Amino acid sequence: MRVCRFAMDDIVLNGLFYEDYIVPIHQAADAYCAEVDIELFLPSAETLLDLLPPDGPSCATMRDLAGWVDELDVVSRDELAVPIEEVTLLVPIAQPNKVLLLAGNYAAHVAERGGVAAEREETFPYVFMKPPSTTLTHPGAPIVIPRVSPDHVDWECELGVVIGRRCRDVPESDALNYVAGYTIVNDISDRRFTPNAQRKPRERDRFFDWLHGKWHDSFCPIGPCLLSAADVPDPQDLELELTVNDEVKQRASTAQMVFPVAAIISFISQFVTLEPGDVISTGTPAGVGSSTGTYLKPGDLVRATISGIGTLENPVVMEE
Repeated sequence: MRVCRFAMDDIVLNGLFYEDYIVPIHQAADAYCAEVDIELFLPSAETLLDLLPPDGPSCATMRDLAGWVDELDVVSRDELAVPIEEVTLLVPIAQPNKVLLLAGNYAAHVAERGGVAAEREETFPYVFMKPPSTTLTHPGAPIVIPRVSPDHVDWECELGVVIGRRCRDVPESDALNYVAGYTIVNDISDRRFTPNAQRKPRERDRFFDWLHGKWHDSFCPIGPCLLSAADVPDPQDLELELTVNDEVKQRASTAQMVFPVAAIISFISQFVTLEPGDVISTGTPAGVGSSTGTYLKPGDLVRATISGIGTLENPVVMEE
């Protein structure tokens, strides 16, 4: 089951997500009740988390409704469907309290950047943050190349994990029970951001240049939907692909992560309380632009795809 947020006629709604169309949930519920002659209790959801495990109050009802829609014949489903071109997809979680991202979680990516990936037992996940209110970018909305540093803007296709239940200090063996769903994150990165190029060099410059290069406005597209955690028996068995102007740049499997999803959640929860709606982006595989000196430019079209979830598409523009 894939659910999404979208805008239509200036109204924000929730829907069942399909590749080429959306089925508005309220419209599907009305049709379901009319056909089976029962009253379906599906209150207006404030957030997609209400519709998903582990604690969504409408999770069971939503799953029944989604199953009914999936079994409709083509004509009946077409009566409920809204073409994807007629809606504006929105980030699945409107205002996450935290957006946490991993650096160097695929050995091949570390290698292409000139490093050597340590064994899991010898290190720990490197986690950083992005400011949600200014970096989150809707599906279809532009990635904006900043005037202040326009020449080294890079892509990073990543599996996004959305927390569904408050957790603290959870064991790895139990960690996936706190997940509501999975989405796609494109961790856009400015590889050579150098504030005040005439500055006096300091010891921490390299670290903070790297960190600040993650924070430009629009540098965290997320979407196009949330795939229910109930439909992902193993998050380490998903295929990732990213294209720029239809040319494949990244192709890998989440099986190649150094730290799997459960280990990441467990580690972060040792010192940070994870809350419903928090997003964890789990790192990117090899194939980033900096490995070949190829970077995003205005006019490019970036598509990040993860099996079972869909495709997150964003054009690239120059800051005005």
